Amino acid sequence: MNKYLAAVVIIILGAGAFFYFTSNKTEAPTNENNQSMNQNTEEQPKVEEKVKPVATIETSLGAFEVTLENEAAPKTVANFVKLSKDGFYNGLTFHRIVKQTGFHLIQGGDPKGDGTGGPGYTIPAEIGLKHTKGAIATARLADAVNPNKESSGSQFYIVEEDIPFLDGNYTVFGYVTKGMDIVEKIGAVETGAMDVPVTKVTINKITIKE
Repeated sequence: MNKYLAAVVIIILGAGAFFYFTSNKTEAPTNENNQSMNQNTEEQPKVEEKVKPVATIETSLGAFEVTLENEAAPKTVANFVKLSKDGFYNGLTFHRIVKQTGFHLIQGGDPKGDGTGGPGYTIPAEIGLKHTKGAIATARLADAVNPNKESSGSQFYIVEEDIPFLDGNYTVFGYVTKGMDIVEKIGAVETGAMDVPVTKVTINKITIKE
C-alpha cells in the first residue's frame, strides 16, 4: 500500500514539474516576439514633410513672406516661382487697392500697371483653397470670356480679411505667414478712382526660398 501511495506521489510531482516548465517555456517566446516588434517599430523610417517654398516680397513699404502651397496649386506656384526668379515682378506696382466692406484686398503683378497686362499666357485653374485672411490668389478674366476660370499669368491679389464668396472662383496658391502688417499698410494707402492708389507702391523684388 505504501509503495502504491509513493508511486502516486511521484507521478503527481512529475506531472506538476512538467506543467511548470511547459508554462515557462510558452511565455518566453511571447516576450521575445514583443521585443522583436518593438525593434521593428523603432526601425520604421520617418516620413519627412515636404518643404513648401517661401516667397519674400519686398516692397517700397516693407517686406512680407508668403508660404506657397505647391501641392494644392503646383502649376500656379511653379509659374510664380519662375517669374520671381526671372525678376519679372521687380519694379511692378500694386495697381489696385480695394477697401470695400467685406472686400479688402491689394492687387499687383501687372507689367502694364492698369490691370490689363501679363506675360502673354494663362494658367489652368487650380481651385480649392480658401480665401482666408492673408490668402494670395491669381486674378483672371470674367467668366463670360473665361468659362474655365483660367488664371492670369502674373497678376495676383492678397486678401486682408476672410472673403468666402471668392472661394471656388479663383486659384489661391499660398498664404501670408509673416508681415501681414505690411500688407495692411499697403491696403491703407489712399486711393482714387477705380481703386487706383494715389501714392505708388512698388514691388522691389521677390526672392524664393525652397
